[in-house]
Amino acid sequence: MSPLPAETAVFPSDLVEAARVSPAWPFEEAKKLVKRVEATGQKHVLFETGYGPSGLPHIGTFGEVARTSMVRHAFQVLTEGRITTKLLAFSDDMDGLRKVPDNIPNKELVAKHLGKPLTQVPDPFGTHESFGAHNNARLRAFLDAFGFDYEFASSTHYYCTGRFDEALLRLLARYDAVMEIMLPTFREERAATYSPFLPVHPKTGVVMQVPLTGRSVDAGTIDWRDPQTGEDFTTPVTGGHCKLQWKPDWAMRWHALSVDYEMAGKDLIDSVKVSSAIVRALGGKPPEGFNYELFLDAEGQKISKSKGNGLTIDEWLTYASPESLAQFMYQKPTAAKRLHFDVIPRNVDDYLAFLDAYPRQAWKERLGNPVWHIHGGNPPQPEVLHHRGETDAKGTTVSFAMLLNLATVANAEEPGVLWGFLRRYAPQASPENHPRLDKLVGYAVAYFRDFVRPKKRYRAADETEQEVLQKLSDALAALPEGADGEAIQTALYDLARTVPRYQDLKAKGATPERPGVSNDFFNMLYAVLLGEEKGPRFGSFAALYGVQETRALIARALAGELAGNR
Repeated sequence: MSPLPAETAVFPSDLVEAARVSPAWPFEEAKKLVKRVEATGQKHVLFETGYGPSGLPHIGTFGEVARTSMVRHAFQVLTEGRITTKLLAFSDDMDGLRKVPDNIPNKELVAKHLGKPLTQVPDPFGTHESFGAHNNARLRAFLDAFGFDYEFASSTHYYCTGRFDEALLRLLARYDAVMEIMLPTFREERAATYSPFLPVHPKTGVVMQVPLTGRSVDAGTIDWRDPQTGEDFTTPVTGGHCKLQWKPDWAMRWHALSVDYEMAGKDLIDSVKVSSAIVRALGGKPPEGFNYELFLDAEGQKISKSKGNGLTIDEWLTYASPESLAQFMYQKPTAAKRLHFDVIPRNVDDYLAFLDAYPRQAWKERLGNPVWHIHGGNPPQPEVLHHRGETDAKGTTVSFAMLLNLATVANAEEPGVLWGFLRRYAPQASPENHPRLDKLVGYAVAYFRDFVRPKKRYRAADETEQEVLQKLSDALAALPEGADGEAIQTALYDLARTVPRYQDLKAKGATPERPGVSNDFFNMLYAVLLGEEKGPRFGSFAALYGVQETRALIARALAGELAGNR
């Protein structure tokens, strides 16, 4: 997934030429950066992603890193590696904890530390020195497992080690200009007490939301009063004694680190505008970027870290590969998408289909293929099964949908059951020489167990369908031993064309003598035999499952043993 380091990357001329005209969104974003560096002459570009560790890492966080990495790699290709790049994954772990998340243990322990920086709140999981450290570790562990090329940064570390001191003093000197930008965004009551600086209470450790009673640019300090005790304090704005409200904080970070690119969700459009104005007030330049749409849960509600709705990273990876998750992130980033368990199979199979197509494509098509971006320009070869050892054939890519249907008819609880079907179809295949397929088998078994089996409903065949199914069984019996998926699919079409209900005269190339076949025929097979509304290419499924086993399944359906069962 991670981009190639610029010093080792090789960019063929035909690749670069195709990249310059590619309409794929990562290249469109990268072209904006190319214009930026051409104007400044800079030799290094900093990409940033921000993370608020108030809750457990969720897929939206991963999506931002994945998409930014895609833009970064596209930029490297367009500039042919002449400009060095870095991706900074920045954690706002000095933020004060505003509320106790719903999805953590030991809520009472955390509740005692509300208002303190996340790095000063005890870890409710008991595994790290703080809640912020725990969530940061969760984020880093996943990013590392996926192979992202990034550098992690902690807000607490940058504030406390003085990394931000110069920018904080500059913001103090430009205080009035920053207030002119911020105050119009508030109602009158909030504007009356607002300060961009939040002092950390020297006695309680709480990040204080208080108005300032004074400030000194020369001393680099702010004055404020504890509203509970009435005690007055003078606090340096440097050294981690203060932090900034989040919009000035975002702007200060862009300025201090010279961030060139950062994307954000559409809910932050106004915040980006405000923070950009503050950067300009500080004498800097806002980064490039775009606003992506938000993810929605099963009920159409925005996903929230603290609520824990939608999918977690771990949940997706229980049922599908990281590559399928990246596939989900690549597609239409500016369109709102439901992020729930039922989107997993489609994205797994979309990824497999794009991977299968990649070797046959020219550069123009490859650069619009998600797998090029998912794998940093170097996607792996697809894993295929060769029927009865026919290695010269194209081979069959086994889909997630097909494995789910195999699991259904076999009621498979163990991956070995599905491998029994696969090895009978392709005797040379094994988990050792098809490791990605082996993982896919494991994902399919888990997904079938938790989501497919509880919802499966078969319907009974009507009189016409019973007659068609019997003819189908007879047609399968007439096939030569070892018939492959194409031969079975041809037999299916030949049968369906004889049934008026399934004839499609509007299909491309259809004639009255040789009509097309409507989807109703295959939908009937899925509903009656598999208990599904849709399914994989049925000929390929029958070849994997076995012709005789498919005939036995038809017999069970005709005997009424499937309808009404789960």
